[in-house]
Amino acid sequence: MTIFTKTAPILVTCPKGMAGFLATELADLGLSSGEILEAGALGSGTLEDCMRLNLHVRTGHRVLHELKRFDAPGPDALYAAARSIDWERYIPVDGYFRVDASIRDTEVTDSRFAAVRVKDAVADRFMEGFGRRPDSGPLTSGVCLFLHWRDRQATLYLDTTGEPLPRRGYRKRPHTAPMQETLAAACVMASGWPELAASGGHFIAPMCGSGTLAIEAALMAMHGAPGLLRDDFAFMRLPGYDPALWERLINEAEDVETPDFGGRIIATDNDPAAIEAARDNARNAGVGDFIEFAVCDFSETEVPDGPGVVMLNPAYGERLGEARALEPVYRAIGDFFKQRCRGKKGFIFTGNLDLAKHVGLRTSSRHIFYNAKIECRLLEYELYEGSRKQQ
Repeated sequence: MTIFTKTAPILVTCPKGMAGFLATELADLGLSSGEILEAGALGSGTLEDCMRLNLHVRTGHRVLHELKRFDAPGPDALYAAARSIDWERYIPVDGYFRVDASIRDTEVTDSRFAAVRVKDAVADRFMEGFGRRPDSGPLTSGVCLFLHWRDRQATLYLDTTGEPLPRRGYRKRPHTAPMQETLAAACVMASGWPELAASGGHFIAPMCGSGTLAIEAALMAMHGAPGLLRDDFAFMRLPGYDPALWERLINEAEDVETPDFGGRIIATDNDPAAIEAARDNARNAGVGDFIEFAVCDFSETEVPDGPGVVMLNPAYGERLGEARALEPVYRAIGDFFKQRCRGKKGFIFTGNLDLAKHVGLRTSSRHIFYNAKIECRLLEYELYEGSRKQQ
């Protein structure tokens, strides 16, 4: 048995508010179901399963494969437990490794110190057994380890991802305050777009900025695996990694792509530089031919007949004066929804609920997400044709 075929708990991390969508993804990918956490979802599988998750997961940040779970009342116990792991199975003696840590409610208050204790334990084990040790540092170009430490409970993982999954690789030109790719994917999932795309619906993204919402919608519509856009993951540096297996997973992912999904994806912005950046990003993502871009005010965006999603990510102003200046924009969004988007599902992503009141429409659902540390809402407005029918 190689380390790639050993079954162990898998933790896939994500920002708060996205765990339910992540858990659905894991179940759809056939991972053994487990607990949904505040900022992640648990399952069980092998490192080969982790390879597949890195290729397909849209809303996760890191895919972590458990090595050891143990009681750690303090840094000395952490060091002792870490040193007991047979690291030579996972890290070449002449290789390189990195340690990240997430700690809370522990005797140690600095995650960097906790990471250093693990690094020292790994290095000391190698020195004792081989008289030399792998290099270590901040780069993700070697084996990546992750420490999760809460109170007295610590878990050491192999981080099979390396650079976090939101860094798809397509956004070479981020433009101004771009939405993170995984957050955009969660918003698109929450809108019901994957089901609408399958039935020929449309996705309209006014105020598209660097195009992230439209690009993620296009990738979902064509069943494009987001990991296909990257050529480097941390699992590739683990002993026993099989490039032929990875190539087979890539071929299987490419075989299920369906470029002709029937509907239209339209992205607009009143800033020509934003549209130029969005076009480039879409081409990098391989979906440039599936998104129709235009420079115009959001209120002039073409809205095709038929079912669809209209999703806007307007500014929400961090200071009082900025927020007040945006009140007319939110009122205009409400007018746009009422006058141009009947029969569609309208969405606004915002971190300012006071501004959202100026839309002048009642929400039909609200999803809580976090944009960095800002608590935000994805607000849904069901825009009925004519008068609302009685249920």
